[in-house]
Order: sequence, then C-alpha cells, then structure tokens
Amino acid sequence: MVLEAIESQKKQSDGYVVPIGVSARHVHLTQEHVEQLFGKGYQLTKKKELMGGQFASNETVTIVGLKLRAIENVRVLGPVRKQSQVEISATDAIKLGVKAPIRESGKLAGSAPVAVVGPRGVVYLEEGCIIAQRHIHMSPADALAAGVHDGDIVSVKADNERGTIFNHVKIRVDDSFTLEMHIDTDEANAAKIATGQTVSILRN
Repeated sequence: MVLEAIESQKKQSDGYVVPIGVSARHVHLTQEHVEQLFGKGYQLTKKKELMGGQFASNETVTIVGLKLRAIENVRVLGPVRKQSQVEISATDAIKLGVKAPIRESGKLAGSAPVAVVGPRGVVYLEEGCIIAQRHIHMSPADALAAGVHDGDIVSVKADNERGTIFNHVKIRVDDSFTLEMHIDTDEANAAKIATGQTVSILRN
C-alpha cells in the first residue's frame, strides 16, 4: 500500500500523499496491569507486527465506563508501557458514558476514568481514556520530502466523493515510523475512507 501511495504521489499536485491507517479502539498496558488482568508473570503474546516496534497482541480486554456500560474484545497493543492508556472513538465514549478528551497519545493528565477487565482481574484507571488526536507518522526522510517537522500541525484532504478536509493533524517523526496517517473509525466512516487509501497534506 505504501508503494502505491508513493506512485500515486507522482500524479498528485495538491500536496504530499500519505496512506491512511484506520485505528480501532485499543488499550496499552503497564506490565503491572498486564499481570493484574492476566495473571502473575504474564507476558503479552504477539499477533501482528505494527510500526515503531509495536504489535497487536492476542490478548483482549473489556472496557467499562462509569455507568457500567461495557465494550468487549478490545485489543491490547504491546509492548508494555510506563502508563496504561485506553484509546476509543467519540461513538465509543458515548456508549461507555465517559467524557474522553481528544489527546495526543501519552498526554493523559485529566483524561477520563475507565475500568479494564481481564480474565484474571480488573484495573481501574482514574485517568487514561482518550480519543486519539489524528496524526501522521513519518520517517525523517518523509518529513524532509513533505517539508514538515515533528510537532507541526497540518491540514489533510481526502480527495474522494466526500472530499473531506481534516484539520489539526499532528506530524510525528521518528526513525522507526512508516509513513501513515492514523484516524479513528468515526473519522474514517464519516469521510468514507479505508485503510490503504490515500490523502494529501495541503500546501500552505
């Protein structure tokens, strides 16, 4: 898909072309919380490799909001982190009855509380539930070619029948990243766009 995006970029004049990756709801856990949910000494098992050394694990959990509304079979991503985090869509937040803010991953101060239920226990997070800010992962070479820098905020256009423009898209640059814009399922459905399709960073 990335090769197709690069090839199509040669035919585009609007801006730098980026493939889309639609992110479903998921959970990041500390090792302590992994053990609380799955058992003492438990290690996450790898299902699928993701960018930046991350992976989708075989393990899933149930997330529960303050009104005891639950969503089951939420995928855990590895490896373990220093702080547990639940990423959901705005529709999920309504279902759970939580006021999850739109945040960059890892920016959890003052975010929504949520409970995480596993086969061997429960973890209550006083904060940690967010709606992920839309963002683009880039290698330094991609950033140079696109004329952007880590932390920049850009606008992006989906040039399809919906013609959606996404504003407030954050650029994230790292040597381990593969070029891809991440949006959640609500955003993808509203724009009628799917994983593997492309968007263009609008030129200033």
